[in-house]
Amino acid sequence: MASFIISECGLKPLPHIIHRPRTGANPTSKTRFFVNSNNSSSTDLIFPSLKFTTSSSKHRNWGLKVSVPLRVAPTDGEERGEAAEFDPGTAPPFKLADIRAAIPKHCWVKDPWRSMSYVVRDVVVVFGLAATAAYLNNWVVWPLYWAAQGTMFWALFVLGHDCGHGSFSNNLKLNSVVGHLLHSSILVPYHGWRISHRTHHQNHGHVENDESWHPLPEKIYKSLDNVTRSLRFGLPFPMLAYPFYLWNRSPGKTGSHFDPKSDLFVPSEMKDVITSTVCWTAMAALLVGLSFVMGPIQVLKLYGVPYWIFVMWLDFVTYLHHHGHEEKLPWYRGKEWSYLRGGLTTLDRDYGWINNVHHDIGTHVVHHLFPQIPHYHLVEATEAAKPIFGKYYREPKISGPLPFHLIGSLIRSLKKDHYVSDTGDVVYYQTDPELNSSSSKSR
Repeated sequence: MASFIISECGLKPLPHIIHRPRTGANPTSKTRFFVNSNNSSSTDLIFPSLKFTTSSSKHRNWGLKVSVPLRVAPTDGEERGEAAEFDPGTAPPFKLADIRAAIPKHCWVKDPWRSMSYVVRDVVVVFGLAATAAYLNNWVVWPLYWAAQGTMFWALFVLGHDCGHGSFSNNLKLNSVVGHLLHSSILVPYHGWRISHRTHHQNHGHVENDESWHPLPEKIYKSLDNVTRSLRFGLPFPMLAYPFYLWNRSPGKTGSHFDPKSDLFVPSEMKDVITSTVCWTAMAALLVGLSFVMGPIQVLKLYGVPYWIFVMWLDFVTYLHHHGHEEKLPWYRGKEWSYLRGGLTTLDRDYGWINNVHHDIGTHVVHHLFPQIPHYHLVEATEAAKPIFGKYYREPKISGPLPFHLIGSLIRSLKKDHYVSDTGDVVYYQTDPELNSSSSKSR
């Protein structure tokens, strides 16, 4: 797939310009011609061994000089005249082991005391914010509290997520206890989600096998009714999807994160799923009890609104780690898919001040490939891996104090990334123009 082939060359003169725009072209095309026509005396193709010379800019007498066979296999790292356009769908010239070897050994070390220090920090902030808001009880303060507390709920989720990956510590019991406390407190079934998220990591980039925020094949997309399509691709609904995903999964998939008999799980995981569902139920019962003690409005203000802010953070961040790049990124099927190629289509994002709050989860590429690396080593590990990644790493746009720039990336992606072809082993998102036009009319 990564080879470039000139199947027909002949001795006919080439056009003056062969223009290939950056948008609207077929990103899976394997044969690419690029001609530089900047009024120079010669025009080079991207294949350095093939040159077409001209005698003047007005009358072009083409002469074909061939020093190697017409079938040219590119060499890794070879300069090809003017830089060839990078195709993210080609297999990388490096292996997972090459990336692993580039990451310093201490980045793999898990320090449970350091991990617990982040838990203590976040829990103290959560209770401090709640106590302050309840004490002031001012409608100027409440919106600020909701934004801050919802963000802290998201931070708690990320730490529980680390427990699920085993990057919190090497102690499985500690990971499970802390993970249940953190995730249950924000109404997430720890084991149910941990297992499905593991499936996501193991199959990311695969059209059918990926678990969350994967593309819809065209057939499934077109089987959806207009309301479902609008809800899936029209803000703010995609940013409120997580609780519904926990109960029903994504379109085209069945099962629940709360049901131990769901096809998400194997029989040996049944006890874990039951345990998490019981913990989730206990937290829900606690909230109901607090509603009788404190009043439902107070519980809504202290917990309910921040919970939905947390959900929006979760959907916002996870969506943008897999969508919304300026150029199309591939999804795979069949033999074209591999763990490495799937992981390389994830994206790093910069969240400004929020980077430290949500434990650098924006450094997502290395995390996706090596989820056992603790979050406090992800930035260093990413810097070490960049020379290996080369063009397969997409440098994130630097954020201001708050990542408002990412809202534009989200909106553009929801307008363009609708479905992929039912056939093909390397596919890209396609756009349904009728969906966008109907959305505009409804507004």
